[in-house]
Amino acid sequence: MTTPNAFFVPAGVSGDGHERVTATENTISLWAPTMQHGAPPSALLVRALARVDARGDTRISRVAVDILGPIPVADIEIRAWTERPGGNVELVVAELWAESSSGSARAVARGSAWRMRTTPTESVAHTGDPVMPPVSSGVDNTFGGLWASGYLDAVEFKFLTELGAAGPGEVWAKPKPVLVLGESMTPLERLFSIADIANGVGAKLPIDRWTFLNTDLTVHVFRVPRGEWIGVSAETSTGPDGIAMCAGTLSDELGPVGRIAQTVLVRPRA
Repeated sequence: MTTPNAFFVPAGVSGDGHERVTATENTISLWAPTMQHGAPPSALLVRALARVDARGDTRISRVAVDILGPIPVADIEIRAWTERPGGNVELVVAELWAESSSGSARAVARGSAWRMRTTPTESVAHTGDPVMPPVSSGVDNTFGGLWASGYLDAVEFKFLTELGAAGPGEVWAKPKPVLVLGESMTPLERLFSIADIANGVGAKLPIDRWTFLNTDLTVHVFRVPRGEWIGVSAETSTGPDGIAMCAGTLSDELGPVGRIAQTVLVRPRA
């Protein structure tokens, strides 16, 4: 069967009226064929966070995603609500639910977002991070071996640095599939369909000797991205006790749009 050109396909609604989608092979992580890469479900959470009690005069400014366990390549239920309403600032929350191996449903990922009321500030706009080299200077890359996965195959890459090189890793990337079949991606959905690769882009550990799975991601977005390409500049700092942190900058072709941080669990391979 041909894989749909999407990370998820609509699967109706649950008995409680919650939207359901089915994850496709395009979501598969490099760590296991049964679990999703963190990027597609992060984008799915952002989709829900933007839609719940939507207001045209606000936008998402910060998203915190917690991965509560392996997110299966299976049917996913989406739940979202407004946690804290407000005129200028509001907090919205979304969860992704799936069946466990025992057949019981549980939350596998949770996202929260601050949505802020917008107002014109073009006259004082400022960017504090350096601009990445252009997409045209990147080198095409396809993954294989231990780096092979459905998700990585579903993304087009232009590498500015080699994986594991000294200093921040830098890459331009864009998803080939849409997020949900039959829909066009919003700019923030596109951003989050890529953002979670920061951990891999910034990694310094050889993947044949170590695993490094991020348990979360926090992204601050000071400008809504434009265009198809998302730039990631990131580097991971590893502590002496199996815990690491990846931090980086997210960009579009006009310049930086936000920053990302991830907590990383580091373990030697058996």
